[in-house]
Amino acid sequence: MFEAPDLSFADLAPLLFIFGAASVGVLVESFWPRESRHPVQVAVALVGTLGALVSTLLLAGLREFATEGGETTAVGALAVDRAGLFLQATIAGLGALALLLFAERALDPARSAFVTSAAVPAGSPRDRELLTSTRVQTEVYPLATFAIGGMMLFVTSNDLLIMFIALEVLSLPLYLISGMARRRRLLSQEAAVKYFLLGAFSSAFFLYGLALIYGATGSVRLADIREASLAGGTDVLMLLGLALLVVGLLFKASVAPFHTWTPDVYEGAPTPVTAFMAACTKVAAFGAILRVLYVAFGAAEWTWRPLIYGVAIVSMVIGSVLALTQTDLKRMLAYSSIAHAGFLLTGVIGLGADGDGSGLAATMFYLLVYGLTTIGVFGVLTLVRDGDGEAGHLSQWAGLAARSPLTAAVMTLFLLALAGIPLTSGFTGKFAVFRAAVEEGRGRWCWWPSWPAPSRRSSTCGSSC
Repeated sequence: MFEAPDLSFADLAPLLFIFGAASVGVLVESFWPRESRHPVQVAVALVGTLGALVSTLLLAGLREFATEGGETTAVGALAVDRAGLFLQATIAGLGALALLLFAERALDPARSAFVTSAAVPAGSPRDRELLTSTRVQTEVYPLATFAIGGMMLFVTSNDLLIMFIALEVLSLPLYLISGMARRRRLLSQEAAVKYFLLGAFSSAFFLYGLALIYGATGSVRLADIREASLAGGTDVLMLLGLALLVVGLLFKASVAPFHTWTPDVYEGAPTPVTAFMAACTKVAAFGAILRVLYVAFGAAEWTWRPLIYGVAIVSMVIGSVLALTQTDLKRMLAYSSIAHAGFLLTGVIGLGADGDGSGLAATMFYLLVYGLTTIGVFGVLTLVRDGDGEAGHLSQWAGLAARSPLTAAVMTLFLLALAGIPLTSGFTGKFAVFRAAVEEGRGRWCWWPSWPAPSRRSSTCGSSC
């Protein structure tokens, strides 16, 4: 006697929208005439992302969750909760903005950020001829849509195996489109190869960690892993598996010291792709980090919390200091991304043992603000150009306020927000995550005389609480 699987198409609507649009994009690429293919691909990709965004918002507004932690679907493989829906909506919205950056030069194809034909050898006569071609690259739209779908699946996975599949679905298209820059093609291809090789290593770490955790617990479901850690504690096998999982996730989030790919890939990839990676991939990576650490290993937080403390400090220091030495704007923003990853980890620390601290809301807000600001910064970067294309070197931005005051003012506002200057959204996000981390630390180190006793006892507090 077979039982029908637990499958809710309403809960899966955002994923069905985005993967359906990606599949339609592949068919359009195969059968639609090249002359009119570009507007169709843009329309299909935007319909998919905006449809996913709207369906996520409707699902979050209309759905009443039976439990505080949310529910599951697809035989328990996917989580349907408020945090996951917020992350899915954020990724879909930022993805739609990134796709608009992809199409920003559609009216002037010769100035497009993407190479006309990626299969042509860089530097060949045919490649130089295509620099002025009016043909428009369209393969990037279904590839980007698949990446967005993988990110949305990544943040709602309730199963480590599904999470690994989602990691590959979001990563493989990014490896390809990173090497499709129209100018400086050798640099772009080098960035794509470096991203692919290091990404393969990180995926191997994640998969090996998954295998060790399965060997220790007999399951890859996050809820089962949590129950196993509560019942039998954490043995060496589980700790090694957790360490390898965290390494794979921190690589995708470009957290120091797993950041070495970030400056080169940000510099070499087409600017719209850099914006897409910097905004959407960051949201997806931290969404997965939150889910793994608190849903599966929240009961064993003493094993990973000191590591996260150290990595956050290292990431903030390395990103902030090395950003000061850069002369290329995209590399500077890459190191800024590394520093912001450290700030976001302080919000991860502030969630509390059961993920019920104020750090969750703070981290979600920070991810949304950072994503919007990053898309804005790279959008302005595509507008400032000289005879060789985009003005990437800092010296090329000298005198911008005199030439284009509005562009300079908008860029200044975005950079101030990234720096966390008061009265900007960036300052609000940083203040929120640091406040959550301080409150969580105050609850732990409750022996400090000037602090009140915490409302939730911690095993580290002893009887003095």
